[in-house]
Amino acid sequence: MLSCVEICGGAGGQALGLEMAQFEHIAIVEYEPDYCAVLKENRPNWNVICGDVHQFDGAPYKGVDLFAGGVPCPPFSVASKQLGQDDERDLFPEAIRLIGEIFPRAVMLENVRGFLDPKFDGYRQHILDSISAFGYKVYIKLLQASDYGVPQLRPRVVIVGIRNDVHTEFQYPTAHNVDTPTVGEALKTLMGENGWKQLDSWVANANKIAPTIVGGSKKHGGPDLGPVRARKAWAELGVNGNGVADVAPTPDFIGAPKLTKEMIAHIQGFPLSWTFGKKKTAACRMIGNAFPPPVACAVGNEIRRCLENG
Repeated sequence: MLSCVEICGGAGGQALGLEMAQFEHIAIVEYEPDYCAVLKENRPNWNVICGDVHQFDGAPYKGVDLFAGGVPCPPFSVASKQLGQDDERDLFPEAIRLIGEIFPRAVMLENVRGFLDPKFDGYRQHILDSISAFGYKVYIKLLQASDYGVPQLRPRVVIVGIRNDVHTEFQYPTAHNVDTPTVGEALKTLMGENGWKQLDSWVANANKIAPTIVGGSKKHGGPDLGPVRARKAWAELGVNGNGVADVAPTPDFIGAPKLTKEMIAHIQGFPLSWTFGKKKTAACRMIGNAFPPPVACAVGNEIRRCLENG
């Protein structure tokens, strides 16, 4: 196993994917207590540090194999004000600081598609140049989650840095979207666990990938499937996006079912064994803000290939 330090761990999407790619977390930093509880519940062996990343000292972890993080996306999200570096939630400066302190063999940072907007050209280049100045070859690419088996429209920007003393060239993972299930295929077992009689016809209708799962912020967003446009897209798949169900449809249920939080998590690429606590609002926010584990795994596998061969 290769070693990893991760900041902004959230509910563990990126960390779980990196674990699947054979990285062992020696530290994972997360600020929100609810998220920390989820991380500890699912992975008691992880060293979860529940605190402010501004106060996190990277020096004790100098030289680990990978430094990773999903720094907060609201500063760059089109659903927010896109204040970028002027947003107090922007943690890219802390990520840069920690790269300098830890000097890992590789770096992996992810964010929303809005990070590529022209208005952030200068700041984005500053971030890439700052990583490069520490002694890294730096790569950036927009990845589509559906290209890596996630049944959802979810583009994410992934920055990778490979230290200059690693001589294997990094390549982003090859897309394999022919393997990506539809919503119906992905959720058939969960949707039918109570013996719903209309299951087969529902699966046949839910024959596309899902719109982007929306997490919202602490102030906005709740236990539903997002704004009006998103709920319309869900309706075309035979899903009622106006709320979240506690259980799968009963045998004689008629109409468009709501998804349970377990179904939403499965659409996000989490395994059924991963839990998010009992509160629906908090769980939906955690799931919607997560980085899909299969995408993190795909990128992590390519980083591991570099490090093991370099």
